Amino acid sequence: MRKVFCTLFVALALAGCERAPEPAAAAEPTAAASRLDAVLAAQPEDAQARYMHRNPKETLEFFGIEPGMTVVEALPGGEWYSKILAQYLGADGRLIGANYAHSIWPKFGFFDDAFIETMRTWATDWPQSADEWRGENGAAVAAFDFGSMPDGLEGQADAVLLIRALHNLARFESDGGYLTTALADVHRVLKPGGIVGVVQHEARPDMPDAWANGARGYLKRQFVIDRMAEAGFEFVDASEINQNPNDQPTTDDIVWRLSPTLATSRDDPELRERLQATGESNRMTLLFRKR
Repeated sequence: MRKVFCTLFVALALAGCERAPEPAAAAEPTAAASRLDAVLAAQPEDAQARYMHRNPKETLEFFGIEPGMTVVEALPGGEWYSKILAQYLGADGRLIGANYAHSIWPKFGFFDDAFIETMRTWATDWPQSADEWRGENGAAVAAFDFGSMPDGLEGQADAVLLIRALHNLARFESDGGYLTTALADVHRVLKPGGIVGVVQHEARPDMPDAWANGARGYLKRQFVIDRMAEAGFEFVDASEINQNPNDQPTTDDIVWRLSPTLATSRDDPELRERLQATGESNRMTLLFRKR
């Protein structure tokens, strides 16, 4: 009996070994991922130096941005996400810039008249400047101001990216309804089921609401989720890829004390060094879908 049991045990053990699954092979990168890698690798060194803080690859992949899409980017510039997107979306894609309404600029109090005047023609000037850096096979480029979106853009976009763009809209909401107007345009420009990707300086939940009203750059996560819901969007998911627990502001702080602005330490090298070590701001990364 003992011999039979041992023989049966060995047989079962060998059979189990034979049925053990082979390790899964590593997945091949998709064509979109490979294209994004190539675009990111081609950016200037000063832009690449900030990847560790801004995580553009992980952020765009989390939002599901792919070549050929029509993407609206709030507050686009001449580098960073604008340049990355124009090259990544490719010749079959479209990048549409969306700027603040012209009437918001005097409210900041520090822009001179010459700059404010340039914002009047921004929607035609920015696409022309984009031709200089979007690349030979880059996406087609257009632009509009929030509150003045052309009817022809309604229902055209696959995605809208609101990257560090919501705080000033919220800051001046009570003096012009800028956040409400902008989110209404975001809803109008999207196709049914289109997505909104938000990256925003995030205030801790325990910070006073009056402090986290956008004037200091920070907003609370629940505030953003609630306002997006009011504007007709459903919350889909959140990612922690742009979180920075080292950013622990007090009620005396503004987000622009941190890199890259370092506004409060220009005459204090020791403080500047400490703030640089903190890194960039703590940021929420939220995904929404048009209802």
